[in-house]
Amino acid sequence: MKIADLYVRVSTDEQADKGYSQRNQEEVLRRYCEINSIQVRNVIYEDHSAKSFIRPEWKKLENNLKKYRNKIDLVLFTKWDRFSRNAGDAYQMINKLRTYGVEPQAIEQPLDLSVPENKMMLAFYLAAPEVENDRRALNTFHGMRRAKKEGRCLGIAPLGYKNIRTEEGKKIIAIKEPQATYVRWVFKELSKGILAAEEVRREANKKGMKCSRGNFWTLVRNPVYCGKIFIPKYKDEEAHFVPGIHEPLITEKLFYKVQDILDGKKRNERIRTVLTVKEQFPLRGFLVCPDCGRMLTGSASKGAYYLYHYYHCVSPCKFRFRADKLNLIFEEELKKYVPLPVVKDLYKIVVLDLYKKRSSKKQNTIKRVTDQIDKLNARISKARDLLLSDAIDSKEYKEIKSECENKIIRLEAELTDKSDQQNNSRTISKLLDSAVHALSRLHTLYKEGDIRKKREIISSIFPEKICFDGNECRTFRVNEAARFMFLINSNLQNKKDQKRDDFSLLSGLVASTGIEPVSKV
Repeated sequence: MKIADLYVRVSTDEQADKGYSQRNQEEVLRRYCEINSIQVRNVIYEDHSAKSFIRPEWKKLENNLKKYRNKIDLVLFTKWDRFSRNAGDAYQMINKLRTYGVEPQAIEQPLDLSVPENKMMLAFYLAAPEVENDRRALNTFHGMRRAKKEGRCLGIAPLGYKNIRTEEGKKIIAIKEPQATYVRWVFKELSKGILAAEEVRREANKKGMKCSRGNFWTLVRNPVYCGKIFIPKYKDEEAHFVPGIHEPLITEKLFYKVQDILDGKKRNERIRTVLTVKEQFPLRGFLVCPDCGRMLTGSASKGAYYLYHYYHCVSPCKFRFRADKLNLIFEEELKKYVPLPVVKDLYKIVVLDLYKKRSSKKQNTIKRVTDQIDKLNARISKARDLLLSDAIDSKEYKEIKSECENKIIRLEAELTDKSDQQNNSRTISKLLDSAVHALSRLHTLYKEGDIRKKREIISSIFPEKICFDGNECRTFRVNEAARFMFLINSNLQNKKDQKRDDFSLLSGLVASTGIEPVSKV
């Protein structure tokens, strides 16, 4: 009597089909074995696609057949598409089973494989389901590509969005809060070019975003957030972007600015915001030793009852100073850069005047960008003419077209942003009031802020190292805005007899600086 293992397989899209149900297949196979006096050893149930033989239960069956080599005669299944939907893999597996002394057989499509002519029928039985699979996959691919060209984002919605269905039943994405707010914050922080991407991710996670390192890099590179859907290259159609039907979270200019920063094409001076710095040492990383010029570090010394914190040098010069006293001295130094009330009014007048002058140049900038776009379009047209006249080949044309289209996308984003700035020019007064208000509370903001806020304020005012000689703090260079404010404050304080209310003298001191309002202090 022959011994057989019964292989019963369904895939997820066939579960509801009674003709392919596991129970139906098992009943048919057991009836066949009873009629043909075949002993059933095991019944293997599989719920996995037959595109390959990388299937959990089939692997177990294969190992078992190898273990009991030449002791099992048959592996039975209802049809050859239950065995495999890939002709190449099927032939290899049939040969492998033969080395184990096992013959695979479909009871509804029986073939005697010892007869050479039957191999033609086997090829047909195996090719038919493979063709069906390929056609189904191709239809799915074209359907998804068509949906992307319509501007729909497919698959699981990225962080900050959620999957919904329209009234017509189409899948689209919609904004989901508060994740969307976190994503906007991430792009704004990265666009400043101050914090490293990993630091931004950590801070965002503290706010509640919850994003792994790998997912974070996918997030910041995803054009969906600026309202673009990427269409991959296919056959003669080049890769390109289409406008999405979803609401963007950020502008195109912000997205491309972040890409340039991440690619290293654009990088601002990074604020030294070391996240591991203790609260007792806000100046760590900014101070240099007055004796040897090396960087001061900070540590605590254990006293009889308390810990005493010091800034100190690690070189043989052994310079050190109590951290709490030095922090207080620096706070007093910071008060010099808080503008007087009259300076605040003057500052707003100067900045508004500069803003109006620069706003008048925006039209020229818009015209320049428009001209560049026209030149790039003309270059594409010229390349097309050269292609038709056989002056260049198709590969060169595609390279020229791709290069020009990428530049056009960025210029269009810049053009949109310039137009938005022109439309939003009325908000400058509110922004300026907010910035000046922050400047007037600079000392308070520093004193009440956490370690990160303190270090941001230090970096914004002192771009270079601070030297403390034991009595006062001094630095080689100060932020230009802070320097001029300090000079104005000093001049005002020295002029005790001044009675004029106009700003003619003061404006002469600051009008030529060309500074813009500080948005973050």
